[in-house]
Amino acid sequence: MSLLQIASLLIVLAGAFGAINYLFLKLPSTIGILVVALFASLAVIASDALFPALTVEEQIRAQVLEVDFSDALLEGMLGLLLFAGALHVKLSDLRKAWPVISLMATVGIGLSTAIVGFGFSWFTGMPLMIALVFGALISPTDPVAVLGVLREAELPKSLETKIAGESLFNDGVGYVVFLVLIGLAFPTGDSQGSGLADAAKLFVQEALGGAVLGLVLGWLTFRVMRLIDDYSLEVLITLGLAFGGYELAVWLHVSAPIMAVCAGLLIGDIGTKHGMSEETRQYVDAFWKMIDEILNAVLFLMIGFEVFAVAFETDFLIAGFMAIFLSLLARLIAVSVPVLMLKPFREFSDGVIPIMTWGGLKGGISVALALSLPDGEWKPVILTATYIVVIFSIIVQGLTVTRLAERVGRAPGLPMPD
Repeated sequence: MSLLQIASLLIVLAGAFGAINYLFLKLPSTIGILVVALFASLAVIASDALFPALTVEEQIRAQVLEVDFSDALLEGMLGLLLFAGALHVKLSDLRKAWPVISLMATVGIGLSTAIVGFGFSWFTGMPLMIALVFGALISPTDPVAVLGVLREAELPKSLETKIAGESLFNDGVGYVVFLVLIGLAFPTGDSQGSGLADAAKLFVQEALGGAVLGLVLGWLTFRVMRLIDDYSLEVLITLGLAFGGYELAVWLHVSAPIMAVCAGLLIGDIGTKHGMSEETRQYVDAFWKMIDEILNAVLFLMIGFEVFAVAFETDFLIAGFMAIFLSLLARLIAVSVPVLMLKPFREFSDGVIPIMTWGGLKGGISVALALSLPDGEWKPVILTATYIVVIFSIIVQGLTVTRLAERVGRAPGLPMPD
């Protein structure tokens, strides 16, 4: 199938499954599309198991594997999703929550990677360095699907900002940590030598370089947009920034996700205030909200179909359920440590630890990173465990986090602190 045919099929299926969810399941949009896609995929697998002559599963599996989910997300959709997400987070809100967000996106990612890595290595017998790679790819959170639900729970703006801001930055930092550990776990012929020194250099180059590039490109785009008063052209310019900036970051070997976040934050705050008319602001905001919703629908549809790439062996499934426990424990510690470190100096909303722990959903980036691993004896178990954690996270946590937020997030009759 051609790229256009694949894209057309994904859009058609996302629309059809979204309609089924809206009319019958009535779940949050992206979660509903994932559930319908997953049930459709499992129905095909079951039908082939009952009627082997059908061979429908083999044909669909071949088509699914033909679509490189990892490249489609990491080199295409991720930049637009992160840019769109950052565009709607205000720097003024982010500045208030910056201490806890920065600690969760650095110390939290490190703790989560170590806890999952050591635990998974002990449980499966996997080499520690490879298990740490699994820890790095399962640690980034993707709470996009749950943010709208959290807003319905009428939580404080500060808590909503913490969840959104942390997810944006720990996606980028987690990806950099993953790249560093990949270099250590799967060294190539020219990467021998001072492994730790090279890893530290790579981390600084990727993270700092991505932030600087994003801010520079965002500022240059803002300066150009100040000279223009044409909403259609300015929407096009922001789209060019997201696409072109991401590809430039990849070419320069700096973190493209961090670039997209920094550029989106600058345009979304300074750009909308000082570089756009009210009409342009409305069009830019509506355009990127629509892009965000469409891409998320397609992304969750693709996650549902990736079940065809998973190996359903008993040992792998057991490892997957163990990984759910490890990822939740790691998330709890990754949230608790920064909050407890800062609690003597600032107040936090009621229930911040349980809500951010349960609301830290895993998503497509974890599946994409697992698929991008070099082929080897441990890749199937990592991919299966990753998929199980992501499905549990999106469906179980995503559908229950509102109830948790309403239960622990506010005490009747009491004002909520920041």
